[in-house]
Amino acid sequence: MGPKLVVNWRYFSLEQAKNEQGPQWKIWEQPEDYPSRGLRAFWAAEAARRQGEAAFDRFHFALLEARHEQRRDIADMNILAEVAGSVGLDMAQFQKDLADRRLLARLAEDHTFAVEVLGVFGSPTLVWPQRQAIFLKMSSPPPPSDCLSVFTELHHLADQRRYIQEIKRPNAPIGDQR
Repeated sequence: MGPKLVVNWRYFSLEQAKNEQGPQWKIWEQPEDYPSRGLRAFWAAEAARRQGEAAFDRFHFALLEARHEQRRDIADMNILAEVAGSVGLDMAQFQKDLADRRLLARLAEDHTFAVEVLGVFGSPTLVWPQRQAIFLKMSSPPPPSDCLSVFTELHHLADQRRYIQEIKRPNAPIGDQR
């Protein structure tokens, strides 16, 4: 971290991490029509990345908005195409790249690195360049005016307070003194 924050998005599949078929089963090896909650979205994000990092960023943020704010089903190919079109991707190239299974290698590489090297178990996990990683669970996003300070505090915890392994709040509402 310095005067400019650079975020490198990496893939981690909860579906892979929580699968019950065993370690030999890989989400990225499943057939195209496998009913996955996330495989098509990973694939589509890599198809967008082939059009450049700016295209990936536009697609990724629109995809997050579609999933988390609009509650849309991002496993649906029609919704993925709508999102791609809405951010100005070259749709002919997007459709062509979406048929290229080689794009799933990035998911396999990122996921394997996250699990085997960093010990990642959930999402979102923040990882800093020094490979300190923390899993983050939030009740709601902070207001924009607090985002940088929250991120800075999390970085400080990960970097300077390595002896802190877990912080949790009880589920009781704030102010409930029972």
